[in-house]
Amino acid sequence: MHSNFLVQMKYAIIAAGEGSRLAAEGISAPKPLVKVNGEALIDRLIRVFMDNDAEEIVVICRSADELLTDGSTETTQVASHLLALQRDGLRGRPVPLRFLVKSTPSSMHSFFEISEHLTSGPFVLTTVDTIFSEEEFSRYVATFQQLLSEGKADGLMGVTDYIDDEKPLYVKTDAVDNITAFLDTDPKPHYISAGIYGLTPRSIVTLKACMERKESRMRNFQRALVADGLHLKAYPFKKVLDIDHATDIGKAEAFLENSK
Repeated sequence: MHSNFLVQMKYAIIAAGEGSRLAAEGISAPKPLVKVNGEALIDRLIRVFMDNDAEEIVVICRSADELLTDGSTETTQVASHLLALQRDGLRGRPVPLRFLVKSTPSSMHSFFEISEHLTSGPFVLTTVDTIFSEEEFSRYVATFQQLLSEGKADGLMGVTDYIDDEKPLYVKTDAVDNITAFLDTDPKPHYISAGIYGLTPRSIVTLKACMERKESRMRNFQRALVADGLHLKAYPFKKVLDIDHATDIGKAEAFLENSK
C-alpha cells in the first residue's frame, strides 16, 4: 500500500544499542543483524520503508572504535553491512541510505546525532528491533501523510494496547485519539508507546531543548513534545514487539506469520 498524498517522507532507524541482553542469552549476531524469518532486522525495516516511498533512510549504528569487552567486532559488522547496502542496494534495489557510525549513551542521544538530517520535512523514526505488521504500518504512513497534507497534526505516534514491555510508557488520549500525556503509570483505558514516531521538524526544536537540559530518555522527549504544545495524534497498532530477549525472536516470527 502506497500513500496517495504528496508529502515526501524520510525514515530514520536507531541501531546504536549494544544488544547486551541478547548477547548474554547466546545470540552472537549484533542486534541489527539478528534475523527474524530469515531477514536481518535492519534489512526488514529498510525494505518496509522503501515499500512506503522513502525519500531517504537515515541510520545510526555503534562506533567500530568501541568494541565490546570480549573483543567482539559486532559494530564493524553492522557498519560494513550498511556500507554494502549503500553500495550494492538491498536485493537489487537501490537504497536511499545515509548512515552515521557513532556510539551514544541513549536512544535520545542517537536521535539527536541524526536529527540534523531530519529538518527538511516529516519523518518516521523507529528503533531497529521494532516489529509490526507491514499492512498496519502502511496504513499508519498513509494516515500520517493525510494529516500532514491537511495540516491537522505535528506528529502521529504509534501506540498499542498490547503490553509485553518491562517498563512501558503509557499514552493518555482523548476521545478522538489526541495525545494528552505520556505516563509511567497506567491511566486506564490505556495505550502504550509502540516506539514508532511520526514527527515534523518542529519536534527537533524540542529535542535540542531536551539535550540542553541533559535529559536522556525518549519518554522525556515525548513528554516535552506535549509540554511544548505540539499536536500529537495516536495511531493504534494491534500489536508491536521489540527484540530484547532471545525468546522474542520466536514471538516475532509467529506474530508476523499470523499477520499475513
